Amino acid sequence: QVQLVESGGGLVQPGGSLRLSCAASRNIVTIYNMGWYRQAPGKQRELVADITSTGNTYYVDSVKGRFIISRDIAKNSMYLQMNSLKPEDTAVYYCKDRTPGGSWGQGTQVTVSS
Repeated sequence: QVQLVESGGGLVQPGGSLRLSCAASRNIVTIYNMGWYRQAPGKQRELVADITSTGNTYYVDSVKGRFIISRDIAKNSMYLQMNSLKPEDTAVYYCKDRTPGGSWGQGTQVTVSS
């Protein structure tokens, strides 16, 4: 199984931006679908965005127009550019290999607060 490690989380003011990275332990070219999930305190984990190897993307309605998912095969990495952040975006963000039984990363905390 591929190992996934997230980075880039932190504390940001409302309206600010963060870029999350997900580094894979091996080439991701054979992984058809990778995604970013988040889990806020007391809430279920939800899919935020995903991207296929052909470049098709999906976004949950609450982040459309603000977040951009991308993947760089050469760097074995996936990214989530988060703009116009809101307090309700506060959560632990996880990357995942969405192949059945695929790996999760350990998560990175994003806190949006003034």
